[in-house]
Amino acid sequence: MRKILTIDVGGTFIKFAVMSGADAFEITAQGKVPTPKKNHAEFMDGLAEIFNAHNDAEGIALSMPGLIDTEAGVCISSGVLNFCNGHNIAEELRRMCGVPVTVENDANCAAIAEIQSGALADVNNAFVLVFGTAVGGAFVCNRKVYRGAHHCAGEVSYTLKSSTSIMAEENFYATEISASALQKMCAKVLELPPDDVTGEMVFGLINENDAILQTFYRFAHAVAVKIFNLQMLFDPERFALGGGISAQQVFIDAVRDKLDELCDNAPDYLPPPKVVACKYHNDANLFGALYRYLKQ
Repeated sequence: MRKILTIDVGGTFIKFAVMSGADAFEITAQGKVPTPKKNHAEFMDGLAEIFNAHNDAEGIALSMPGLIDTEAGVCISSGVLNFCNGHNIAEELRRMCGVPVTVENDANCAAIAEIQSGALADVNNAFVLVFGTAVGGAFVCNRKVYRGAHHCAGEVSYTLKSSTSIMAEENFYATEISASALQKMCAKVLELPPDDVTGEMVFGLINENDAILQTFYRFAHAVAVKIFNLQMLFDPERFALGGGISAQQVFIDAVRDKLDELCDNAPDYLPPPKVVACKYHNDANLFGALYRYLKQ
């Protein structure tokens, strides 16, 4: 029986799970802690603390946001965790914990999981979008994640929202179609601080508050526009949507409805995007990190 510690670093929380098995693996323990954001040393110590609590694991499979050179183990750049820029995360954590470590971009992890045994197991070309603090993206070509010349293929968060956008953070698509963006939009409607609004609250109010419902459908429309554009650029067979929000069927249905509206007015010869939820929902990054580790 093998035990591997999988860690998924997010902008708000670090989720972790012990994966146990031989040919097939399952989660035997899991949890989450706030993401340390003070400096690089605190961040690395936080990862090591998680391992120390599960030090019977043979190795660590790490998923994190940013441009990641997975072969070298280096974080090239990570916006929300910019203190990691240029660090060989895999080697540093290996020295601290004494076990093998792999590191991969979080959206790429989700794509690997869904291609391996999830919602994309029967296709060759696909696009994965993971909604969280920002929006992770990964393009799968011939059943392999396409990384690009600079390890930034699929970085949907950093695409500009319109032809009139100037280069500023508020003009990136992450501010419009991330799960955090939906919470901020709804917080404004409810006249509450963004930190007081949770995803659970938003979805609980959708059928009770018309203003929240309208805000939600504006959000779904923005997601559909991005998916339609990605369909024209990459022509995938299927889109898989991940992150905690993907477990909400009303979200998947709303995006499909908005895509239908777009496609009803599009030329007939353009292929309509096919959208599904990630099989592993909020655990997709953890399973993808595991599969990446097993292939080292």
